[in-house]
Amino acid sequence: MRTWSLVGRDLRAAELRLMWLALVLATAALSTVGFLAQRLDAGLKRDAAQLIGGQAVVQSDHPLPSVFLRQAHDDGLQTTQTAVFASMAVGPGAQGRTHLVAVKAVEPGYPLLGRLMLRPPAGGGEAAMRGPPRPGTVWVDPSVAAQLDVPPQGPIMLGTRSFRIAGVIAREPDRGAGFINFAPRVMMNAADLPSTGLIQPASRVTYRLAAAGEPAAAARFADWARARIRAQSLRGVRVLTVADGGPELGQNLQRGSGFLQLVSMLTALIAAVAVAIAARDFSRRRLDATALLKALGMSQGAVLRLVAGELLLLGLVAGAIGSGLGLLGQAALVHWLAGVVNVRALPPPGWQPALVALLAALALLLAFALPPVLQLARVPPLRVLRREAQRLRIGPWLLGAAGVALFVGVLMLLAQDRRLALIALGGFVASALGFAVLAYALVRVLRRAGGERRGVLALAARQLGGRSAQAVAQISALGLSMLALMLVAMLRTGLLTGWQQTLPPDAPNRFVINIQPQQAQAFQAALQTAGIARYDWYPMVRGRLVAVNGKPVFGRDYKDERARALVDREFNLSSSAALPAHNRIVAGSWAATAGPDARGLSVDAGIAGTLGLKLGDTLSFDIAGSTVTAPIASLRKIDWGSMHVNFFVLMPRAMLAQQPATFITAFFEPPAAGRLDDRLAHAFPDITIVDLGYFLAQVRHMLDQVSTAVQFLFVFALGAGLSVLVASLLISRQEREHETAMWRVLGASSSLLRKVMAAELALSGAFAGLLGTGAAAAVAWVLARRVFDFAWTPSPAWFVVGTVAGAVLALAVGWMTLRQVVRAPPLRTLRALA
Repeated sequence: MRTWSLVGRDLRAAELRLMWLALVLATAALSTVGFLAQRLDAGLKRDAAQLIGGQAVVQSDHPLPSVFLRQAHDDGLQTTQTAVFASMAVGPGAQGRTHLVAVKAVEPGYPLLGRLMLRPPAGGGEAAMRGPPRPGTVWVDPSVAAQLDVPPQGPIMLGTRSFRIAGVIAREPDRGAGFINFAPRVMMNAADLPSTGLIQPASRVTYRLAAAGEPAAAARFADWARARIRAQSLRGVRVLTVADGGPELGQNLQRGSGFLQLVSMLTALIAAVAVAIAARDFSRRRLDATALLKALGMSQGAVLRLVAGELLLLGLVAGAIGSGLGLLGQAALVHWLAGVVNVRALPPPGWQPALVALLAALALLLAFALPPVLQLARVPPLRVLRREAQRLRIGPWLLGAAGVALFVGVLMLLAQDRRLALIALGGFVASALGFAVLAYALVRVLRRAGGERRGVLALAARQLGGRSAQAVAQISALGLSMLALMLVAMLRTGLLTGWQQTLPPDAPNRFVINIQPQQAQAFQAALQTAGIARYDWYPMVRGRLVAVNGKPVFGRDYKDERARALVDREFNLSSSAALPAHNRIVAGSWAATAGPDARGLSVDAGIAGTLGLKLGDTLSFDIAGSTVTAPIASLRKIDWGSMHVNFFVLMPRAMLAQQPATFITAFFEPPAAGRLDDRLAHAFPDITIVDLGYFLAQVRHMLDQVSTAVQFLFVFALGAGLSVLVASLLISRQEREHETAMWRVLGASSSLLRKVMAAELALSGAFAGLLGTGAAAAVAWVLARRVFDFAWTPSPAWFVVGTVAGAVLALAVGWMTLRQVVRAPPLRTLRALA
């Protein structure tokens, strides 16, 4: 009961209220992002088996040997097989519309897991279906009939066969996230597939055998399948299980997650500064009261228990309120992200993020509040009669160091991207040290500049120079606050704009493959006629990596699943006279691939790291039965989110001159182009057109949603930053009161004192804003290049905005905080400070 009454009384002090507010904001920001990440992760894990189609799936680029099916049945598992490939669907009539679709041929038993939801073609409610469509019918995505300009029930042509539309797919549990699955789905009965003539020897088809049953049996089957693949060196075959079957987060979704994590960490770091300042000032103001309690007989242990209990109670209450705000915050974020994830399928939030946020609050108290408050327990009773400098003890600060380590550990635990967390933490710590050094240098300069000069600015400079310790602490704290606020502001505008610029409005929304050499000139002429002057154009051949440095390689040689899949599949190979857009050389020489005497390969740096390749390694590719061998001459960093044509491996043009090549192109088709897809498909029947318009719209929608989410979290960061501003200004309040009283006694007017204080606040705020903006720009540049992977250069306007914002915020917040200092009667102030 004593602790509750002490908390209630001490909350009247501005320092303790600031400390409590900072804790609430930190836990709210951390728990908001934590709850969101937990729900998304739990939803992905729960649905992983549905997303891959079974508990164990064997996937291949050619028909699977029957032994895999027999083994699955021997293990007591239910099975179903599917085949997925791209094809052009055609509307009725000689000039019927064409559109690329993702055909999926399914067998009885499909789907093994989850529910396939269908609607009648003419409209109506959804119903769950199991098994394939009836022979001669298909189920389609809602857009197929409209894109082909056919009635709701069809017919549509697939290959040489006409099909009637019997249902519209409302939900497909194992749709997946592969490139071809961005095309509209057409689902057919596997028994109808041979009659269409769509599968040819060179066709690219993904065959899948899905198995489900007892988890132990599925695990045994997966282990047996992997062993069989290794023993027989089966290329192009891989095993998927629930552990690795979640959807692959693309580069854009990773960036969005990183933005949200960064804002929450910045809020927590600003809160740490506010807690540290407020706790130090609070303990300094409590010294006399604690000395009086000890003089009246309270033991050191009792004082320690009372103060520690007060802090613990504050932390628990702040953690509970912050977690409640986090629940509301994640609900808002989930609502805004409804276009990216299926929010209705997400499980409810668990208790773990609240526990972690509470742990962060207690770590903040342990690191930054408890050490200065523990000094209270050691204040001598004689301080009531005689004020002496209190000797610092090592124990509380060792405890604080342990708290700092715990706080950093919590932030690293919450961060999904360790590199992002390290850059943010390292930038914050380095900035704190740099700000202190620069602030001390400024104080020295101001002390000399003030001198004997007169005027408001000279007096303000003299005031700052006379309180060197408080001024350095104040400017450093203001600088850290401005660092975080400006970095979040750069996130909301500069970095998000830079991210959006990686996907400009005219980004390619059409990919066309399988253009034959004899069609190249006519196809390019057709693009020119349609008003499309800018497009990617590359020759393309397919080859399989068969040796590295003369040693044959197989997928089984690699432990990494992605490396095994890369080696077992065929690569798309190309050549280019110029370095492709959105590629940059990070090692080696591009001239060795594109120069007149080119003899080397240019390899994507990412795939080189996955396969353990380096400059100078010799690669051998099997291309249509012939072997092409060349060394790696350069490594390229590729922006895969640019939507332009990119290749893992580029070869000298001479090496591909004698190979059977087709062409690939990517271009932006404006809405005014009309039915260009249909005209191209009718003029060049062999080509395959991939429409990425829907996918691009989804990515841009996600950009807008992430921007909204960052703005939502900015409220927490702004609140924490303002709390630091107030706390930093309260540091020097007692000294300001004494100085103001002395000036008033010597005849200074209230108007002059207000002007001097305003000039001092503006001067310190402007310098802190300049420091914070410079540090924020440096951290943002590193994050853009090293974490978010796009080019961004800060505009000089940011420094003007940051300097002005720092001055205005310091002036506004400082005046609201310190205005009573000027108004207080000087005699009362001097008596209180005596």
